[in-house]
Amino acid sequence: MDDSLSLSNPSMSRRQLLNFFSGAIVAATASAALYPATRFFVPPAENTDADGSILAKDQIGHPIPASQILAEAPGTRALIAGLAGEPTYLTVREDGTLEPMGIVNNCTHLGCTFPWNPVDEQFQCPCHGSRYDAQGSVERGPANRPLKLVHVQVKDDYVWISPWQEIDPRTGEKPWWV
Repeated sequence: MDDSLSLSNPSMSRRQLLNFFSGAIVAATASAALYPATRFFVPPAENTDADGSILAKDQIGHPIPASQILAEAPGTRALIAGLAGEPTYLTVREDGTLEPMGIVNNCTHLGCTFPWNPVDEQFQCPCHGSRYDAQGSVERGPANRPLKLVHVQVKDDYVWISPWQEIDPRTGEKPWWV
């Protein structure tokens, strides 16, 4: 009886073994490189309320407490990241609450963002000179449509933003953005 192993026909050659290890290393390296890239292109899930509202956030994505905005003087306009990250102005009213209507800070001419000018009490787009009043209606072109609106609610010291889909109170018509 022969107790030795037969080496004439091994189940895997050295070349196959090295090819297997090389392939495993390449696959592991590619996976490690692709994971962060795919995470970059997949947007994070939004915290939404039952009615589709999202939390108002600051420019780096942290929720903003309502008390922080309401601590400002009446008439102050706070700029937050609203729906789809669009910059949105919230207004503190005289009674210390937030205006239930927020104004999206994108010019309806070419989509520029612009500041609120407290001296002239209007939104002034620096790109092509469009001017909007305090409610977002066009005062001077080339923009020909009012600014988009959003609903604003305060719940449990957080500001919730939801899309405006009702009749636009400034024009009395269906909003152009719906």
